Amino acid sequence: MSDKFLLDRDWSQPVRYPDPAVEILDRRFARYRLGSATVERLWSGARWAEGPVWFGDHRSLIFSDIPNDRLLRWSEETGEVSVFRQPSFNANGNTRDRRGRLITCEHRSRRVTRTEPDGEITVLIDRFEGARLNAPNDVVVHPDGAVWFTDPGYGLLSNYEGDKGELELPTRTYRLDPASGQASVVDDTLAKPNGLAFSPDFKRLYLADTGASHKPDHPRQIHVFDVEDGKKLSNRRVFHDFDAGGPDGFRVDVDGNLWAAVAWGGPAVDGVRIVAPDGAPIGAIHLPEGAANVCFGGAKRNRLFIAGSQSLYALYVDAQGAP
Repeated sequence: MSDKFLLDRDWSQPVRYPDPAVEILDRRFARYRLGSATVERLWSGARWAEGPVWFGDHRSLIFSDIPNDRLLRWSEETGEVSVFRQPSFNANGNTRDRRGRLITCEHRSRRVTRTEPDGEITVLIDRFEGARLNAPNDVVVHPDGAVWFTDPGYGLLSNYEGDKGELELPTRTYRLDPASGQASVVDDTLAKPNGLAFSPDFKRLYLADTGASHKPDHPRQIHVFDVEDGKKLSNRRVFHDFDAGGPDGFRVDVDGNLWAAVAWGGPAVDGVRIVAPDGAPIGAIHLPEGAANVCFGGAKRNRLFIAGSQSLYALYVDAQGAP
């Protein structure tokens, strides 16, 4: 598939099946590609879209537009995008807890929050050992209710995605205990810990290191750790090296494959890379712009939503996101 195809593609017009933007790199990916499904651009108008999270009970997707300081809502019923919350304090990553409540990482307020059913905002954490968090980035929830989040500090680098300032803490990944409300550091070895996700059995945690955004020669990698007793990490190793293009947010399907957003690699690389549990790349979804994060949604968790840099995309696949 040529770069020209992606750049010239009219996203408002039908595409001949199978969609050439969905590429099989390894025969293992063939089972997940639907021949009669294409990549759809659902909406465009963000400055940097991030943090998609599916709300099946509302048939909608919530996602962040960080520089525009807003959370947006795409409706499956109408296909329209509306403002869910503004200001959002430059919200970035989002997820849902075990009770279905929205959990959000906020750059400008330097905190992780929970949105209650009545719309009230509860601050889960904004400080650690007396210092302010840097700018929480992405977040997942363990079955025990613990909130795990990364804090690389991108919201402090400029006034574009937060308030420019100095980091008060090292760049780390934290676990917020559901019973005590206390946070603990689970990893401090990555330069810029970013996207994270558990394996379907919750025995491993995957963590993206986007340190190349700060130092161009830094490796573009996702690492994997063993999870001990649901509370600690050990045995860090490189899971997948992206070489060109940087991994950002990602999700895992029920078979343990990672569907990782990729940006800053150019038309031949940007989009989504699918990586098998053994770390081998097996598929790619090519986009005309970089991708920041993904999530599975729809009634059967078989629709992949992709937060492109300026747009929202979707693709039906023969895979299901891990619940």
